[in-house]
Amino acid sequence: MQLEFHQVDAFSDRPFSGNPAMVYRLDAWLADELMQKIAAEHNLAETAFLVREGQAWHVRWFTPTTEVPLCGHATLASAYVLFEIYKETAERLDFISKSGPLSVSREEGRLWLDFPVIELSEVDMAQDVERALGVAAVEVLGSNELFVVLESEQAVLDCTPDMVALAKLPWLGAIVTARGDQHDFVSRYFAPAIGINEDPVTGSTHCSLIPYWSKRLGKISLTACQRSARGGELVCRLEGDRVKIGGHATLVASGTLMLG
Repeated sequence: MQLEFHQVDAFSDRPFSGNPAMVYRLDAWLADELMQKIAAEHNLAETAFLVREGQAWHVRWFTPTTEVPLCGHATLASAYVLFEIYKETAERLDFISKSGPLSVSREEGRLWLDFPVIELSEVDMAQDVERALGVAAVEVLGSNELFVVLESEQAVLDCTPDMVALAKLPWLGAIVTARGDQHDFVSRYFAPAIGINEDPVTGSTHCSLIPYWSKRLGKISLTACQRSARGGELVCRLEGDRVKIGGHATLVASGTLMLG
């Protein structure tokens, strides 16, 4: 069996920036164990698998070690592949996922994710969190992810977590964020517990970042930058209980996986 794959740098208009994702469009689902092995073989933050269901696409996302419930950059990459490689003609693609219905639309030269808002609540583990992240926190919140507000963009850049300690905390990963110097807000995302020490650009974390900063700044349209080594810029809108996350994508490789 041979399977066609496409590697896309999401949230970037040029190669070797943004967040790489591998995309497979399948005729039918492979065994879960096999999809996990394929994701481990590619060893990218996310590998996305797509199967058409009616007028929509069922999407599943795998890190090198586990399946995850939501991934933004690999959904953006998936939509790019469907639009540009497989020539889907609709202006909006609908996706079925573990996190409910999602969509990606083409608008003004960007791809726009339509994702659910993720609500945050207070976290009573500030000392453990600060010890694991090695920084002083202004505010510590959480959902399925840890959400830590720092005093400045420089503090976000200086954050050097203890990955072993961070992986032991009861969240998928940790978002650190602050007001930006040239953007409305900046962030970084660390998820050693699911095999990703630092993710270059993370769409799903903006499901909580956008409503938080929208409320703090009193605006519904925002600019964001994920300050990883590769980096990526996002344009964001809060629309009720949904967030819109806009960005570019760039194809960097296509090939065939040989399964014997």
